[in-house]
Amino acid sequence: MPRTVDYYFSLHSPWTYLGHATFLDIAARHGCIVVYRPVPLRAVFDETGGLPLPKRHPVRQRYRLMDLQRWRERRKVPLVLQPKHFPFDPALADRFLIAIVQAGGNPGRFMAEIMAGVWARNDDMTQPEAIAAVARATGFDAQALAVAAESEAVSQLYEGTIAAAIEAGVFGAPSYVLDGEVFWGQDRLELLDSALASGRVAYRPDPGA
Repeated sequence: MPRTVDYYFSLHSPWTYLGHATFLDIAARHGCIVVYRPVPLRAVFDETGGLPLPKRHPVRQRYRLMDLQRWRERRKVPLVLQPKHFPFDPALADRFLIAIVQAGGNPGRFMAEIMAGVWARNDDMTQPEAIAAVARATGFDAQALAVAAESEAVSQLYEGTIAAAIEAGVFGAPSYVLDGEVFWGQDRLELLDSALASGRVAYRPDPGA
């Protein structure tokens, strides 16, 4: 029976972008079902004590830029450290992605191209025409998705990911949840791979262990 990984992410996150291809490769090798859950990250931060990038101490901001360079080299993914259109609001692209899932499609390539637009090509991925162009390029009906993305049903699903993420123990992006165990950050992907390979029981917080 295939195992399921809940994939909580933000298209706004360079870490989601850096780990996306590696995660999909791991999931495919293990025959996993991937449940795509785009989450409004700022709302999760507000609930769990996280800080948006501009409010972090300059020491943390400088370290982030160094770490991005290390992981860019490690993952062999093109990445502009300070892209022209960042920060950006991913809400419309997120809703397009949800609409793809609701229509029975696989949003993996769409997601990859949206993030590459921001982090590799300096595209403005808040623009409806740019998002629609990615949808068409990845094999979807952009017009139908645009209509669905503005629907109340999709908006409710999107907002619902906030509570779902917090209930699952997610506080940042990307997070991969396997059998209730949260793997936060693309730098935990090798640990996720190992957990899937071993078939071990999920770890739980246990102060007495």
